[in-house]
Amino acid sequence: MNATKFWDGLYERRSAGTPKVNARLAEIAGPLTPGTALDLGCGGGGDALWLAARGWRVTAVDISGAAVRSLRERGAAITALRVDLAEDFPYGSFDLVSAQYFHTPFELDRAHVLRTAANSVNPGGRLVVVDHGSAAPWSWDQNAQYPTPLEVTAELALDPVEWPVERAEASERHATGPAGQTATVVDHILVLRRGER
Repeated sequence: MNATKFWDGLYERRSAGTPKVNARLAEIAGPLTPGTALDLGCGGGGDALWLAARGWRVTAVDISGAAVRSLRERGAAITALRVDLAEDFPYGSFDLVSAQYFHTPFELDRAHVLRTAANSVNPGGRLVVVDHGSAAPWSWDQNAQYPTPLEVTAELALDPVEWPVERAEASERHATGPAGQTATVVDHILVLRRGER
């Protein structure tokens, strides 16, 4: 099975109901002044819809055509694109680039994608990377080893003068799975802000 079929299958099964915003994105972006936003790996579109409802001009991308179609059908003012980030990257510059749980069981140079994403951030804008720090019981990958925020920072190798760290931490959260099951999980949170030029 390839990446597109895997993620299409996942989002075809999750098409019912209204997608919810990721708690960490709401926490981080809630106080920000709306501008342009890029949602990497938008999935069901909960983050993109939440941002758009708060006045952000959102570009949302995913490898899954099923996820992108579902988001387009919701009729929100969002640019939803099917993009395989292993091969391409959306055009534009953004005040916020969000990569929420941007993991895959398929080969992907994630650090390269996130460095490309950083290059698309406007001066004064933010790159937000929220990773799993633990595997929820309903996760598709129970044996994954997730990088810490400092390891992600090191992988990105961005100029620390241009990219000061606003937040780098592991934090617990009460989570609800797709079938309503609950668990305490750990999130790895990294927020980098691009310096003004």
